Amino acid sequence: MRSLLSLGIGKEIARPVALSGGRPEILRRRIAGTAARVITAAGALALPFSLYMLVGRGVLVPFIVAMAGLLTGIMSLALHQREQYDRAVATQIYGMAAIGLLAAITRAPFLDFGVATALMAPIYAAMLAHGGLRKWSWAFVAVTAAASAIVAMQYVTLPAFMDSGYAGIGAFIVSGVLVGYAATRLGAAFEVQDTSKLNTYRHLVEHVQDAVMRFGEDGEVLFTSQSAERLFGCRRYELSRGGLGERIHVLDRPVYLTAFADANRDGKTRTIEVRMRKDDLEGSTRAPQFIWVEVAFSPVIENSEGLRHEVVALYRDITGRKDDEDVMKAARQAAEDASNAKSRFLATIGHELRTPLNAIVGFSEMMSTGIGGELSPTHKEYAELIHQSGHHLLDVVKMLLDMSKIEAGKFELQTDAFAPDDLVAPSLQMVGSLTKARNITVRTEIAPKMPLLTADERACRQIVINLLSNAIKFSHDYGVVTLSMKRQGENINISVRDNGIGMAPESIRRLGEPFFQVQDGLARQYEGTGLGLSIVKGLVDLHEGRMHAVSELGVGTTMTVLLPVNGPAIKLPETASVTPIRRDTSAQQTSVWQDERKRRA
Repeated sequence: MRSLLSLGIGKEIARPVALSGGRPEILRRRIAGTAARVITAAGALALPFSLYMLVGRGVLVPFIVAMAGLLTGIMSLALHQREQYDRAVATQIYGMAAIGLLAAITRAPFLDFGVATALMAPIYAAMLAHGGLRKWSWAFVAVTAAASAIVAMQYVTLPAFMDSGYAGIGAFIVSGVLVGYAATRLGAAFEVQDTSKLNTYRHLVEHVQDAVMRFGEDGEVLFTSQSAERLFGCRRYELSRGGLGERIHVLDRPVYLTAFADANRDGKTRTIEVRMRKDDLEGSTRAPQFIWVEVAFSPVIENSEGLRHEVVALYRDITGRKDDEDVMKAARQAAEDASNAKSRFLATIGHELRTPLNAIVGFSEMMSTGIGGELSPTHKEYAELIHQSGHHLLDVVKMLLDMSKIEAGKFELQTDAFAPDDLVAPSLQMVGSLTKARNITVRTEIAPKMPLLTADERACRQIVINLLSNAIKFSHDYGVVTLSMKRQGENINISVRDNGIGMAPESIRRLGEPFFQVQDGLARQYEGTGLGLSIVKGLVDLHEGRMHAVSELGVGTTMTVLLPVNGPAIKLPETASVTPIRRDTSAQQTSVWQDERKRRA
């Protein structure tokens, strides 16, 4: 069976402490404790008078009212001391309503002090109670009014000793005192709390770093924070009546007015960056200057009743950030200019070196072959050394030119469809001298029936040659290098695998950087400029492909390049569409028919 005190109260009252200990809640608990003591004292004081009325005049109701008040006060005080605050308040409300009901049905006049006492219960509950108890207290008022009406219409006749008399007046006075006390204490507390919150918000707005301004629906300035004086270098009153608009740079006024109109008329939040004039607040000789200000407009929609809204604006000085952006922009431009100058220098010096190098290579080859006459063995060896060195320098110049074109964005791809395996024979022929010099075997693993590759054939051949040259260079004598090609999804997979010296993880992360070499320094074992893989990476990027490496020290390296089948601009309808697999109904029926025929046979 549910307790009477739990009627209309949530489950939280079963706990000793029902709610959190905020300041309003603490005040409610104190009021409930004081009310319990007042009810107990009033019941104790009224008890002698009620005994006199009972013994001397034979009137019973005053004694019942006094005992009810005394029991209500004692029970609520006990519950309050046990920290069951909601139950204590419920006891007081039920006691107040019961006393009002008793006083109402024992007095003949309609809507007398009994009904007024019962009416105090929901008022008292509205201030101190929680949950459904407030609704139940109004139900008691309805019951009390109905009972009083029945008695007033003389449908029920009560004995003379049931007359409430002064008991109803006393109960009404005590209830009124409790309600007035609770209302006064709570009102004062909430007023202090509201004032404290208002002062806190005002202090926050006045001392926040950003300037805060509030505009009315007509655009007039309603409030300006103190921080606006530091931001604009003027007094707050100078920003009203058009003073703020005059500080906006002429070129930025359309942007400012548009953003304000979006917030004022359309209720949109806008953030803009404008230039605004800042004066010298100290009054020195320094001239006014324009600063960059970030303005955030926020409409006050909940308080708007017309077509326009009030607007709250935050102003923040971002001049330092703008200066940093200008410095970064200038540094970026300087870096781009330096890079372009480097590319132009490489292109120029490459062209200037290629002409004499061609002559050196050509004449040294003529001398080695004896076209200009027979040479002695020593002179012939010298001519071959000149020829090899010239070829090496010519290759370096070619790589520098290719790298400079790629970095300058002037390497134009001439794409066409060709068979990927056509790259194998020319590439192997170009590295044939390197493999013979170190007795390295090159194996090929070419997948059959590969699709045509749309790409720049010369650039792809350069990719394969560079990968093979790099693998041969870092392989051991009598090693094995494997060149494989296959289709991988919408890409052509070109891989070169060797069993050479391998690379450390930190070196793998730097692959593709210009002039980076695994072994650097003057005492390095392997020759090279570090441009081979850089050119490969640049050419792969131009084809919108990918390059990655898998390597381990002492085991070898696998370099993989993925090139789109349909060229740099992948045609999604041709490569990304997937044909859905559906079950063929006729095939399913044929299979079942054959199975059944086999069973019958």
